[in-house]
Amino acid sequence: VSTGGTIASRVDYKTGGVKAVMDPEEIFSNSPELARAANFKSIVSPFTTFSENMAPREWQKIAETVVKELNSEVDGVIVTHGTDTLHFTAAALSFMLRDLGKPVALVGAQRSPDRGSFDGSMNLLCASHWAGKGSQAEVAIVMHGTSSDDYCIASRGTKVRKMHTSRRDAFRPINDSPLAKIWRDGKIERTGDVFKQRDDSKKTVADTKFEEKISLVKTVPGSDPSMVDWLLEKGARGIVVEATGLGQVPIETSDPSKNWLSHLKKAIDSGVVVAVASQCIYGRTNPNVYEAGRRLLDAGAVFCGDMLPETAYVKLGFVLGHEKKPEKARELMLQNLAGELNSRLAEDLETGLV
Repeated sequence: VSTGGTIASRVDYKTGGVKAVMDPEEIFSNSPELARAANFKSIVSPFTTFSENMAPREWQKIAETVVKELNSEVDGVIVTHGTDTLHFTAAALSFMLRDLGKPVALVGAQRSPDRGSFDGSMNLLCASHWAGKGSQAEVAIVMHGTSSDDYCIASRGTKVRKMHTSRRDAFRPINDSPLAKIWRDGKIERTGDVFKQRDDSKKTVADTKFEEKISLVKTVPGSDPSMVDWLLEKGARGIVVEATGLGQVPIETSDPSKNWLSHLKKAIDSGVVVAVASQCIYGRTNPNVYEAGRRLLDAGAVFCGDMLPETAYVKLGFVLGHEKKPEKARELMLQNLAGELNSRLAEDLETGLV
């Protein structure tokens, strides 16, 4: 399933910029090894765009296209995609592909095909091995595991983030181990826990209900909490707050107009689901350590544990697309629907040294 991005682009020498202009079939001309790795039944393209242009409606189209392919005679599906918001789409598909029985690999490239350092060919090759014979029925991003062409890693779609603007090994699992290491020759070494085992007999369903009236806001020193009031006026149903540390927001600033608590409580009291994630990359929220967290918890906010803010944002939209009652939605935010919550973090996962 081809959606565009750097992996399907080339340099426009008139402007000097990279453009998404390649037909899906052209990707294979740049990756001749693929013909020996797998038999591709079909190539489909629901649209072509760079990933910064993605929105929930594109996630829904991708999910519907993937399900159609999964329920045909295939062993797995590869989705080619731009890298900038690849982790958002991976999270969305993780929630939207219900009863998933086969692997789904999302693949991108940090370098365009006309560059000698093009990484898309190896990423596609490894994704072919993962989708074709992987034992885990999960959505995973399959990209370079190192800056060299050593191996790729498959990272769970709800626990992965783009961590570098240009390195080929930009995608790393967060608060999680890689699901697997994958080599060019087809060797797969499982390295992480299994959330769902492959079961080719399952019929996958595209469950694409999604509430778009949600926002992700970040508290920073001196930030104006009246943005919460504006979101409320615009009809927001959910807000993910990217808070500091363990989940704190400013509550006792020298300028009272910069205190966030009353604005968030107003939103919660009006029926908006407020979810709290941490600005820290690793670790988890804990509302019980500091007063600010305790007061926010008492106000009715839901703390997202070790969920990434981006994943929490996607999950909140998915949850609110299915549940109108705020209290039920808050309960669902704390249920592990697609491997997004890790109840126990080993020290290496908390530090990112995996």
